[in-house]
Amino acid sequence: MPDLITLPSVVYGPTIMFDPIRTRKTTRMQGRRTESLFNGTPYWVATYGAGNLTTVEAALFDTFNMLASDGGVFAGYDPHRPRPIAYQGSTPLSGVKAGGGAFNGDAVLQSITDPLTVVVSGLPVGFQLSPGDYLEVRKTPLVRSLHRIVAPTVANGAGVITAKIRFALSSQTFAPGNTVHFEKPACIMEMDEGSYSLPKAWPHYSVQFTASEMFYS
Repeated sequence: MPDLITLPSVVYGPTIMFDPIRTRKTTRMQGRRTESLFNGTPYWVATYGAGNLTTVEAALFDTFNMLASDGGVFAGYDPHRPRPIAYQGSTPLSGVKAGGGAFNGDAVLQSITDPLTVVVSGLPVGFQLSPGDYLEVRKTPLVRSLHRIVAPTVANGAGVITAKIRFALSSQTFAPGNTVHFEKPACIMEMDEGSYSLPKAWPHYSVQFTASEMFYS
């Protein structure tokens, strides 16, 4: 298994991209007929960029590039949406779980109603999810599944929430009891070969690279 390396903690932007890819083949035929066939597993792609880096931060990226080029993978997340919209800001998720104990964005997959509907427990009362929020299901550090919320929902008095997601969660890989994460929800990514760029322009540096999701079991 590959090494799980750390994405440098800097201020990313102003422009980044973090989007899902759903592969399909579309055939246009005579008589105004069109057929589309979805194939493969949807996956995430990202473009990371950061400017005005200090020399120390630039050195972190140089090290990150070497480790990634040597087969390392990282937990890739959307720096512009590191937590649900209702809690957006620079402060990490916090609070008290409905059942007691501190809440830091981690929860538990209680059940899988169907591949597009999951029930999550271990949340604060009234915890809100909005369309476009991210939800990560994690089996192990290298086995993760990242989804977007497609309908608003709120945790009940027991700290349980039913979430509608896209794309489908694989019930062959993930199961009740796995953890769910709302603070920097991520998938496992590999830096795309040849995409790394960090011109050395003292006193400030800028970096950019692209990455694609990897699957492990």
